Amino acid sequence: LLCFFSSRSSSKLVAPLGCLVYRQKHTLPDLPYDYAALEPHINAEIMQLHHSKHHATYVNNLNVVEEKYKEALAKGDVTAQVSLQPALKFNGGGHINHTIFWTNLSPNGGGEPKGELMEAIKRDFGSFANFKEKLTAVSVGVQGSGWGWLGYNKEQGRLQIAACANQDPLQGTTGLIPLLGIDVWEHAYYLQYKNVRPDYLKAIWNVINWENVSSRYASCKK
Repeated sequence: LLCFFSSRSSSKLVAPLGCLVYRQKHTLPDLPYDYAALEPHINAEIMQLHHSKHHATYVNNLNVVEEKYKEALAKGDVTAQVSLQPALKFNGGGHINHTIFWTNLSPNGGGEPKGELMEAIKRDFGSFANFKEKLTAVSVGVQGSGWGWLGYNKEQGRLQIAACANQDPLQGTTGLIPLLGIDVWEHAYYLQYKNVRPDYLKAIWNVINWENVSSRYASCKK
């Protein structure tokens, strides 16, 4: 559904409400591979729980929050709208982040990127090895739960590495366009790697889908 916003001030408050009223509910995306496809690097039990339980919970909660937000908009209840923002950010971010994460992984992944993405990595980080080391270090260093990201700074025309706490979405909180996200919540690795996050991060490079990351990079440059 496309929602069009009028430049006339009298329409600015009506259009967002209309978008919420007629929007479709968010749904859990299918994985493009089987739960066991990423073994031995990420086992099937982790993938099943991560996708069918954790991501599904973010989707379900996001739909509930948006319904409450729609009601608050209809009533003009600004206090309720503000109070719903943390839940909207957390569950909306969880849905956004995981939807990207699944496509960033592939049973045929690993190795190094090619083409324009590789050239950009060399330009902005010196080498692929330096980039890999920096993103790994940032991801290891996330305190508690969160994400390590490779993003694109459209204003500066360069790649950047960033970390986000909890389920904060990269673009919504930093302005960077997300290319590659690494989930470092314990539910992403604990059943297999226990509390040794560096071992999980070492393994995940073997299933990174560089074709997907390269495609995202090409799209954001248009």
